[in-house]
Amino acid sequence: MKILKLVAFSALTLGLLVSCSKPTSSPVQEPKAITSEAKYSLAQWSFNRDLFAGEMDTVDFIYAAGEMGFDGVEYVSQFFQDKVADFEYLDSLNVAAKAAGIKNIMIQVDNIGNLGASNPEQRAQAIAEAKKWVDAASYLACDMIRVNAHGDGSPEQIKAQSIEAIAILADYANNKGVQIIIENHGGISNDGSWLADLISKLADKKVAGLADFHNWCIERENGELWGAPCIKEYDNYKGFAELISTAQSVSVKALEFDPQGNETSMDFEKFFQIMQAASYAGYLGIEYEGSSLPSREGILKTKALAERTRQAIYQQQS
Repeated sequence: MKILKLVAFSALTLGLLVSCSKPTSSPVQEPKAITSEAKYSLAQWSFNRDLFAGEMDTVDFIYAAGEMGFDGVEYVSQFFQDKVADFEYLDSLNVAAKAAGIKNIMIQVDNIGNLGASNPEQRAQAIAEAKKWVDAASYLACDMIRVNAHGDGSPEQIKAQSIEAIAILADYANNKGVQIIIENHGGISNDGSWLADLISKLADKKVAGLADFHNWCIERENGELWGAPCIKEYDNYKGFAELISTAQSVSVKALEFDPQGNETSMDFEKFFQIMQAASYAGYLGIEYEGSSLPSREGILKTKALAERTRQAIYQQQS
């Protein structure tokens, strides 16, 4: 792998950029019939154990995605948090993506502070940090960055605060050719109705959704955002159906598989039927978040299940 990286890097100039499709003018997908073809992107979080352990870096991730037949990659800011303004480093990602035949699709942005914070200074700081990732996404020719609608106060206060901050961020991003998308990704953002309403109020800013199969816990013990046991969960399929009409991206997530290769806690067929009803035609972002399989094996099982399920839906439609 390291030899391949060096050959690819020496063969291409640092100025090469990866071409991506242009951002759409609307956060809502134009109605399209599901076809037999689909484009699959790979979420970097699928390799989180390998990346945190130092057994892989982001360039390795790009080559792995290419080797597994993916069309694009979805970066996670946590894995190069200190490189956001390091354009030499970003060039190395462009070079690797070009060599691997991979498109840079998005950056999933975390650890910038809360865009829905009640404190105006904290919101301003989160906006400033997010703008750095907009610049990085633009340099990588990504279509999108994913941000989180996290904050403090009542659900309606968090919504209002998030709308104010994300509107400012979206204006900046639109001028850079980057679209802002928001995921059901912790806390009140896992309430499908709440998040769909927030996104609808930002439609004039071209803000869209990222609909995740799995993140629907809206309240955890001790008010924790992550990690603690869930004490209140939103209906997964209801939430996904509420969010899909806003979605510019989908996270096809799996945790565990039965011997037949089906996900044990999620009904993939139901999720794909919801996508079909909404005429969703964007990238399918594969994310293996389990721990019982090696990352690569889990990723390939998730992709195979998505392909099998989607093809079955297509055949029913035909």
